[in-house]
Amino acid sequence: MEENKIIPYFKIARPDHSIKQLFIIPGCMAAILLCQITIDIRLLWKIAFGLLSTTFVASANYVINEYLDAKFDKFHPLKKTRPLVNQKTDVRYIIFEYILLLLLGLLSAYGVSEFVFGLMILLAVMGILYNVEPIRLKDIPYLDVLSESFNMAIRFLIGWFLITQQYFPPVSIVLGYWFAGAYLMSVKRFSEYKMINDADRAGAYRKSFIYYSEDTLCVQSLFYAIISVFFLGIFLIKYRIELILDVPLLCILYCYYFHLSFAKDSSTQRPEKLFHEKFLMLYIVFFCVISAALLFIEIPILHIFLDNNLIGVR
Repeated sequence: MEENKIIPYFKIARPDHSIKQLFIIPGCMAAILLCQITIDIRLLWKIAFGLLSTTFVASANYVINEYLDAKFDKFHPLKKTRPLVNQKTDVRYIIFEYILLLLLGLLSAYGVSEFVFGLMILLAVMGILYNVEPIRLKDIPYLDVLSESFNMAIRFLIGWFLITQQYFPPVSIVLGYWFAGAYLMSVKRFSEYKMINDADRAGAYRKSFIYYSEDTLCVQSLFYAIISVFFLGIFLIKYRIELILDVPLLCILYCYYFHLSFAKDSSTQRPEKLFHEKFLMLYIVFFCVISAALLFIEIPILHIFLDNNLIGVR
């Protein structure tokens, strides 16, 4: 096959989206801190293989996404330039590429742990449910956001089980992470809908947009942000009360992210490009530094909120 004919097949695997696998790291960190796991070279190799495996499976999902969405992407101002929209490709090569990437992902996960291997299968199944008819969850309003963001929860669990298989993560942080992903996805939908600026064209691009408006997408984003902070707050109070001071900082982060969605050609539509947002990156670093400090700083006055014998409480 000629080189210029190979490029489209390479692009549809979206190697530039590999940065999304960093969402695995919070799961790793949570397991290390809560289970008091010592980091060694063997553990680092497991994390590396987990990241590689997830990248392969996610790329397999992108392949079927690009192929099945080509007839809809032509209605999107940016996605209409995707390879499969404008270039002829052989479906046999696409099927081969999908199977190859999936097998590479599953094989690299098989030697890590049973839990990670099972989660890779789940990630692949979600890719089918999200993209393939007759189910095609991406066409169903609200389920499109919840199903796509469920991959965030899967990534968190992959990170956790890369570190330990003896303990399960707290449900509160898994739900908080899932709904944080739902918030990101709903803001992405809002930014896309706003950019297309044509209800009919938006509906032609994605069927779920027929049932949306800018108002409903804003309200949906707010709902997921509130639910996310609620569950994350439960986790923080239960496992480290000092971390409750992170909540206002987290709310500022959510607000600023939503603010970004109003920009023309907003980076919230393409999360893999968010590292170009310098202030956002600096704020995330600041947030991480404060969070790390709160893991070691004791603030006794906060512990009064954990006392069940407070005077006046009935």
